[in-house]
Amino acid sequence: MGKFGLNRVISFLVYTYSTSPSVPIVKIIRRLIPFLDDSVNSWALEARLLRWLTMVWLFVGLAVLFSASYPVADAKFQDGLYYFKRQLIWVVVGILGFNIIVNTPVKKITGISHWFIFLMLLLIFVTLIPGLGKSDLGAARRLLGPVPIQPSELIKPFLVIQSARLFGQWDKLTWRVRFTWLGVFGLVVLGILAQPNLSTAALCGMTIWLIALGAGLPYKYLGSTALGGIVLATLSISIREYQRKRVMSFINPWADATGNGYQLVQSLLAIGSGGQSGTGYGLSQQKLFYLPIQDTDFIFSVFAEEFGFVGCMVLLSLLAIYATLGLIVAIKATNPIYRLIAIGITVVMVGQSLLHIGVTTGALPTTGLPLPLFSYGGNSMIASLLAAALLVRVARESSEAEVVPINPELTRTKRRRRITTSR
Repeated sequence: MGKFGLNRVISFLVYTYSTSPSVPIVKIIRRLIPFLDDSVNSWALEARLLRWLTMVWLFVGLAVLFSASYPVADAKFQDGLYYFKRQLIWVVVGILGFNIIVNTPVKKITGISHWFIFLMLLLIFVTLIPGLGKSDLGAARRLLGPVPIQPSELIKPFLVIQSARLFGQWDKLTWRVRFTWLGVFGLVVLGILAQPNLSTAALCGMTIWLIALGAGLPYKYLGSTALGGIVLATLSISIREYQRKRVMSFINPWADATGNGYQLVQSLLAIGSGGQSGTGYGLSQQKLFYLPIQDTDFIFSVFAEEFGFVGCMVLLSLLAIYATLGLIVAIKATNPIYRLIAIGITVVMVGQSLLHIGVTTGALPTTGLPLPLFSYGGNSMIASLLAAALLVRVARESSEAEVVPINPELTRTKRRRRITTSR
């Protein structure tokens, strides 16, 4: 972990239990494990709802991943649980990070976010160096090593934090600071675009832009930036033949159903086969080597086939509730930076989910965006859980958030114990 990371963990533990130094190590461990953290009872209502909604989202995603990945894992590794077992490892790591963030003040997190931005930006450009970056379907998105690191995924929550810090105090900053950070954001987007990874670059760019919109920046800045983004995306598509073919196949995938339109055609067949109530859990036919990359970029297609129209509406309702809670947290936050963090996290979690669904249903050109908390991949899982934790933490710190204890008597007992201990 390194000296710096170890110091951050120690600092977190000291802060958390500074009111009662005699708390045993068992209590500290409980604070890091979901469902054993007894401090949840005193959280704001929105924070508790978001926490439970995240856990439901996560466990449903694990169930869908198990079904979607089993046939391919069994054929490729002679172990149907190969992908699922590895995903569980990343879930454990992500949940530990989740619980650390929800118990750490946002001020402390924002105080170190810029270091993560610089680190991930450096790693993004390292992936472009031959021999250091691992190629996935023609794009160098990961670093070679025993633990594949995808900086373009891990940078997302920190990009939201730093964007919120910049635009939340825009009027107080000099133009030198403004241009410096706008240049850093531009390098992040360009670096991801150079991998090439148009979909993630577009998502990062849109997230930064929407945070700036939420901060109330002048429309002349927003308009010129949006125009520049459109020109950049058009230029990327024009110079890369495979991206042009994807756009053309998106318009009419059946014109080349066995070539460039194959993925989308198989995805539409899977979704259409689901009908009203689905084929049943684990009974998808398209995942049996017809639908490509069904455990990542097209996992929603497997979900739609097995759970049908009803299941899709339930999932969309979950996303709608999550987005509503995120906006409520943003409205209630009195600190402008916290408000923008809530907006940015909501955009990343819900916006990326809708983009993924749009791709699999043929509403958008085929891209490589994973479905948060569903798709296989440790980087995406950790980034999604950290992002969700940030939103929960903002909800906890909102000065206007209504705190409704689950067990008022238990809360009063704990308060008396704290007073007795301080004496």
